[in-house]
Amino acid sequence: MPRYAQIVMGPAGSGKSTYCSTMVQHAESLNRSVQVVNLDPAAEHFNYPVMADIRELIQVDDVMEDDSLRFGPNGGLVFCMEYFANNFDWLEESLGHVEDDYILCEKGVIELYTHLPVMRQLVEQLQQWEFRVCGVFLVDSQFMVESFKFISGVMAALSAMVSLEIPQVNILTKMDLLNPKAKKEIEKYLDPDMYSMMDDNSESFRSTQFKKLTKAICGLIDDYSMVRFLPFDRTDEEGINIVLQHIDFSIQYGEDLEFKEPKVEEEPANINYDEIFQDTVTS
Repeated sequence: MPRYAQIVMGPAGSGKSTYCSTMVQHAESLNRSVQVVNLDPAAEHFNYPVMADIRELIQVDDVMEDDSLRFGPNGGLVFCMEYFANNFDWLEESLGHVEDDYILCEKGVIELYTHLPVMRQLVEQLQQWEFRVCGVFLVDSQFMVESFKFISGVMAALSAMVSLEIPQVNILTKMDLLNPKAKKEIEKYLDPDMYSMMDDNSESFRSTQFKKLTKAICGLIDDYSMVRFLPFDRTDEEGINIVLQHIDFSIQYGEDLEFKEPKVEEEPANINYDEIFQDTVTS
């Protein structure tokens, strides 16, 4: 049977850890087993158990404190990920060979998949281990309430999509933190009309050259429907389930699985109130 993996990625502060925590809790309510693999060597703590932690292999702090390397934070992070790429056997041993594995690979900063080949190598390695892999790209919805910021977020998502060449689901996180006005405003970005969005902001263009560039980018996004976003509100179980269904569909999860009943809380034992009442009257 195949195994399944989500590569959870996005800019710093986009809510990757919260997403993983929420998905683990949601999967438990569905009687599904979902494990998390931490691939951020600079992570400090988690509010959920991890199946494998890259910090057991290498840590950024150790690299920065090494007198022979003398790396700063960014250089240390790059060194850690390149070291990880040369030691995929550690990950294979940590994952084991259990069928029907479903893992969430949480990783760090955006540069790891836009500037380095490490994540592409990871995807190829997971596929060799018979994992069906889906990319999950997160963007903070609070960042996307303006059209130009939205275009920037779309380009970042598109960059990850082109780099990894795997099915990808793009998500607007932290919807629960938006005020009602912002929620209404962001609805137009879930299924955007890029040309009308550009026309609405045409007066803000000061350069004809950049206006043409923006129009070309909007055309790429709109004409080919390459990037669409799903809203993610961690307090909305139905919305979480919709996101999970999109991801499951992209990796064909569940085609070879036996149906499992969702967990149901045990009901209290039946109480015979007539007997209690009779004993009370007798006494």
